[in-house]
Amino acid sequence: MCLGPLALTGCTRSDEPPSLPPAGVYEHAAAGENSQAESAPTDGTAEALTRPLRAAGWFCAQVRSNADGRAVWCRIGHRDEGDAVDPQVAQFLLDRDDRLAWAWFPLTYSDHDDDHVAAAAAPALTAIWPGAGDRVRQEIDDFDHDLTRHTTWRSEDIPRTGWRDTHADYTYDEHNGLIAIARDASVRRWPFGSEHYATTMSSAVDDLRAGGYDCFYPPQQSCNRTQSNGYFRVTLRGDQIVSAQFGIGSLIESGRQRHPLSQEFPHGLTFLTEAVRRPVTERIEQSRRSGTSFAGIVAGTVVIIDASRGAVDGDDLVAYLDIQIGTPLTAT
Repeated sequence: MCLGPLALTGCTRSDEPPSLPPAGVYEHAAAGENSQAESAPTDGTAEALTRPLRAAGWFCAQVRSNADGRAVWCRIGHRDEGDAVDPQVAQFLLDRDDRLAWAWFPLTYSDHDDDHVAAAAAPALTAIWPGAGDRVRQEIDDFDHDLTRHTTWRSEDIPRTGWRDTHADYTYDEHNGLIAIARDASVRRWPFGSEHYATTMSSAVDDLRAGGYDCFYPPQQSCNRTQSNGYFRVTLRGDQIVSAQFGIGSLIESGRQRHPLSQEFPHGLTFLTEAVRRPVTERIEQSRRSGTSFAGIVAGTVVIIDASRGAVDGDDLVAYLDIQIGTPLTAT
């Protein structure tokens, strides 16, 4: 690790990780906010960035935009031998002139076994910035090599490396992963919309409690349902829900669902707006009946379903589904 005056190759000390999100980028009134998700663009910078990820099995979408920029979000679920999913995401922010202004490749839980960050970032960045990918791989490899050579470290320090090229300034550490900040592009007001698909937490919390969730909002943003090993957690901007994640089981016997959604959501998915509630619910129920995963856009809303199937016997099925609706704000 990085110690005192000793500087490792490509590694420097940092008392604080880079600010996420950057200061002030969400401190603005609505600026033409659009929270309807769209398929990943088929041309321009966003297409070039996401092409190698989509070819490797990632799901990518433009998740929100405003007058100053647009946010693109990509995600893949890595399954381990126990069928558990380790999700990996990549976030991109483009300016109004279709230039990449900011990118983030967070670490996954399993990165110490397989370097997912470099594997995702290198081909994506190379597609728009020649030579950037090779430098990313080399810097991360040097950083990891230095960490294995130095085992004594102070817990208050965050080992970190940084470099720059003609395209961007980069930072990499074991807290945030890789962040790239473009040198010739910036977005002053980052898009934050979610009103198309989500309601407010204060309007949804009573319905969650009615379904057996232990919710203490505010300030709690994570609720548990001990009867079914369920959970419900959100990301917020003020009281506005930006993304929601929850887990729910499925029990099919003789072709019939014995664990109805209403058992946990007696009034339906009221954290969703009426415009998207029915089609999103139908998509979730389809996965609950089949025990299959899904990643896509439903009624302009990002829906991610990771299904883990248990016993299957003819028309009988036991499964557990981890579900995400919407995406968090960029850099959060």
